[in-house]
Amino acid sequence: MTAITRNLPWFVKDLGVSIVSEKCYTSLVEDLNIADVPCLKYALSKGLGVGIVVGGSIMKVPQILLILNASSARGLSLPSYILETLSYAITLSYSMRNNFPFSTYGENLFLSIQNVIITFLIIAYSPRSSNKASKFISTTVATVASAYALANVSSDHLALLQAATLPLSLFSKLPQIRQNARSKSTGQLSSFAVISQILGCLARLFTTFTEVNDPLVAAGFGLALILNVALGFQLYSYYGSSGVGVNVARGEKTEGASVELKELKDLGNGSGRPGVQPQVAPVTATGREGALGVLYEPTPSPSIQRSSTPIQRASTPSGGRKWNRKVD
Repeated sequence: MTAITRNLPWFVKDLGVSIVSEKCYTSLVEDLNIADVPCLKYALSKGLGVGIVVGGSIMKVPQILLILNASSARGLSLPSYILETLSYAITLSYSMRNNFPFSTYGENLFLSIQNVIITFLIIAYSPRSSNKASKFISTTVATVASAYALANVSSDHLALLQAATLPLSLFSKLPQIRQNARSKSTGQLSSFAVISQILGCLARLFTTFTEVNDPLVAAGFGLALILNVALGFQLYSYYGSSGVGVNVARGEKTEGASVELKELKDLGNGSGRPGVQPQVAPVTATGREGALGVLYEPTPSPSIQRSSTPIQRASTPSGGRKWNRKVD
């Protein structure tokens, strides 16, 4: 068997050496020494790293497609994506400045680009159309300025920024987690992206300890793992919930109930269906009634009772005196 592995084509050998180094390639591939634990861990780390970089290049694509197909960014937090993008960009710049292997941080490049696209889509599909242009301009300026600053900042200050990714990771996820908890729905949040981030953080912890052993980077991935697990739990808990409805009895409304509210307003103004009055129904009802908390019941219109025979005048008793008014 070693006669075959030692005579593989040159391009296969060069690829293997570039990934796991010549020493580990010789030990694992040419000599088939599966007892070389350090090289096995290193090869596994490299394989996971390459897989994460490839997966990171498409991780947020389902999220982008969800927004475009629904023409809505409902349930997505703009501050969350802005802070997350900044965290990705800092880690990318810090890893490049320290000459870490690309397999240990490459996905941050692709995730930063995809997050910028999602950020602009959230602004584009925002229900408020008055200040969209100013948001587009300010976001573009902030993106360019951040990229320029990270490329020119000193290494010492960049290390401080890398330490700042820990609170950034925390604050980037909290707005999304809070919004999901308030609306009892995850909206257009992509389950593929969340699950991929959980698996990616697990793999990144292994590759960081194996190849880099940088506590700052490892702490960032550890905190991101905890927060992504929280998002995954919300996806499981709110599965199938659209978060759309109106609780008329308590005066509360949730996002997406504008059509139903308009119907209720029309009924209140008398422009709805004639002879129909809204009545409060239990909130536990299902279907359209459960979303609105309102049932429609027709109220019968009052009718005028008419007598079929003319009303008879009272007659004068027989033998009595008639009182007649004389008209001159």
